[in-house]
Amino acid sequence: MWSGPRNISTAMMRAFENRPDAVVVDEPLYGFYLKQTGLDHPGRDAIIAAMECDWRKVVDTLTQGPVGSGRTIHYQKHMTHHLLPQMGRDWLAQVTNCFLIRDPAEVIASYLEKRATVTLADIGVAEQAEIFDRAADRLGHAPPVIDGRDVQADPRAMLAALCRAVDIPFDEAMLAWPPGRRASDGVWAPHWYAAVEASTGFTPPAPPKAPPPGHEALIERAAPFYRRLYAHRLAAGS
Repeated sequence: MWSGPRNISTAMMRAFENRPDAVVVDEPLYGFYLKQTGLDHPGRDAIIAAMECDWRKVVDTLTQGPVGSGRTIHYQKHMTHHLLPQMGRDWLAQVTNCFLIRDPAEVIASYLEKRATVTLADIGVAEQAEIFDRAADRLGHAPPVIDGRDVQADPRAMLAALCRAVDIPFDEAMLAWPPGRRASDGVWAPHWYAAVEASTGFTPPAPPKAPPPGHEALIERAAPFYRRLYAHRLAAGS
C-alpha cells in the first residue's frame, strides 16, 4: 500500500493486521530513506539503528520467503517518498501495488501540525504517481486506488471493494481492532501514532483542513498528481 504521510495509512495497517491470515510491515524503507537523505526526522538515530538500511536487503525480505505460519497476506505499509531515485524499481512487479490517496491540501495542513515546514518531496505525491504509472503500464489498467475519506465514510464498503480488487476475501475483523501499540509498529510510533493507538476502528472523516497561508503554490503543484489518481479511485460496490 503506497501512501503519502498524514493519511489513514496506519489505521489501514491495523485493519489488515487484525485479519488472522495477514502479517504487516511498517514502512520498511524508512531507515534507508533517512540514512540516504540525511533528513532530521523525529527519532532519526533510533530509526536508523533499528532498521535494515540497505534497500536491496529490505526488498529481499519484501519479495522472498514465506509470509508466516498460516498467513497468506503480507501487507506492506509504504511511504511513497521513501522510494528514492537510486532504488531499483523492478521488484515492484513482484508485489500487488495499491494506492492510498488524500487531498494534498489536507495532507499539508496535517503535516504542518507535526513539522515546521513542508515540501513537495515530503508528501510523496509525485512519487506516488510514478509508482502508479509503472504499475498501470505493467497491468494494462489502473491498479487499485482508495481515497482515505471514502474509507472513513464507509469502511465496510471500501475495504470490501479493495479486497475484491486484489482478489482476497473481505474479513469483518478489518473493521475494528483493540487499542494500543503493536510490536509491528515502527520505532517512530511515539512521535506519530497517538491517535491510532487510541483508536478501535475507522473514524468518520473530519471537516477538511486548510493549511496556513503561504502554501498555495505547493498545493497547486501537488494537486494534479492527486487528481490523476483520484480519477481511478475505487467506489463502494466496485
